[in-house]
Amino acid sequence: MKSHEIKIRIRYGETDQMGVVYHGNYTQYLEMGRIEWLRNLGISYRKMEEDGIMLPVISLSLNFKKSARYDDVVNVKTQLKKMPTAKIEFDYEITNENGEILTTANTILAFIDMRTNRPIRAPKFILDSL
Repeated sequence: MKSHEIKIRIRYGETDQMGVVYHGNYTQYLEMGRIEWLRNLGISYRKMEEDGIMLPVISLSLNFKKSARYDDVVNVKTQLKKMPTAKIEFDYEITNENGEILTTANTILAFIDMRTNRPIRAPKFILDSL
C-alpha cells in the first residue's frame, strides 16, 4: 500500500527533563505523517473539513522500542494498511538517523459527515487517488 515519509527534528519542548521525547508527543508526529501522506496524494485535510468530512482517530496503538531525544532527526514513515471503507487505517514506523526503529504505531480513523456526525464511506476522491 501507499507510503510516505517525513523528517522531524525533535524540539526541546517535546522532551522531558532527561531530554527524552515525552510519550504524548508521538501522537502529533503520527498526525503530521498522516496529513503529509494525504497532501502527497493531492488531498488537503483543510479542504476535506471545509467540504464537511472529518477524520477522528478511533483507535491508537504505540509500541516504544528506543527513545528519541532532543535535537534528533527522526523519520516518520506512514503507510496505508488497507483500502479505506468507512475507516482508514495506517501503520507507522519512526526511525532515527541510523535507521534504528524507535517506535511502531497504528491508527484507525473514521470518515464522519460533520453535518450529521455519522460515519460515511471513504470519499470517492480519496479512493480515486489510491
